[in-house]
Amino acid sequence: MFDVTLLPVLRELAERGSVTAVAAATHRTPSAVSQQLQTLQRQVGVPLVERIGRGVRLTEHGRVLAGLANGVATAIATVDAAWQEHLGGGSGTVDLAIFPSAAELLLPGLLTRMRAHPGIRLTLSDVDVSEGEFAPLTADHDVVVGHRPDGAAPAGRAALETVPLLREPLDVALPPGHRLAGHDRVHIDEVVDETWIGVPEDYPIDRVLTAMAAATDTPPEVAFRTIHLPVIENLVAAGHGVALVPRYTSGTRAPGRFHLAELADVRAGRRIEALVRQDRAVRPVVRTVLEALVATALDVTA
Repeated sequence: MFDVTLLPVLRELAERGSVTAVAAATHRTPSAVSQQLQTLQRQVGVPLVERIGRGVRLTEHGRVLAGLANGVATAIATVDAAWQEHLGGGSGTVDLAIFPSAAELLLPGLLTRMRAHPGIRLTLSDVDVSEGEFAPLTADHDVVVGHRPDGAAPAGRAALETVPLLREPLDVALPPGHRLAGHDRVHIDEVVDETWIGVPEDYPIDRVLTAMAAATDTPPEVAFRTIHLPVIENLVAAGHGVALVPRYTSGTRAPGRFHLAELADVRAGRRIEALVRQDRAVRPVVRTVLEALVATALDVTA
């Protein structure tokens, strides 16, 4: 037998990748983390970590046990959730990380809905990362709202609960007076060789621009890249290029400033999803926030 209370440190190492990162996240010293790992390793009788350079990595045994630790954490959380429900539930803090344009769409409605749950305190973190970096944020936040392009989800989500919120089409934003500004739909070959205002590489919207380029064998000319959607819109409105922008978010600011046209020939959109670790997903207060997010997303697309 071994002490299951030592499993969380192994799980943290699997998610964060280094003893130093685990120590910072769990408010311990690296020495204390190493000692716990050594104790667990002695108890199970097989090597769980191995040296690599100046750090460590999990062995195959370590990876298997870290995966089992997810199940243990979820089982404990399920018992706690059932007990909280017995006591009345409905109170606690939920830490929500959300990227800016999703916050524009969802946050006002979410906060309005949460007024019906005064016992739940919602703390907010503003994050904007590449599509593959949303899943790791679940180690530090109860709920992470991320996005990705249409198609396969990024790796690293197998141990997470993914709650679909909405699919937001991507339109081509055109400056006033552009030759295509009167068109409701534009074709890839009509715009692919334009000067583009883009987002950083590996962000969901950039994946669509890359697919357009591949379909026409035309490398895009990207003049500027920024994560700030209003900056992209302002540059388009000023005539500095065209851009792919999310329809619902940019649509409220388009009239009189820039024109939105549907992109033909390709299914262009982004999926907005809530990502949650399984042991947190069973908490009643987290379920309440997720339900409110889903209801708010339905309002957006209604």
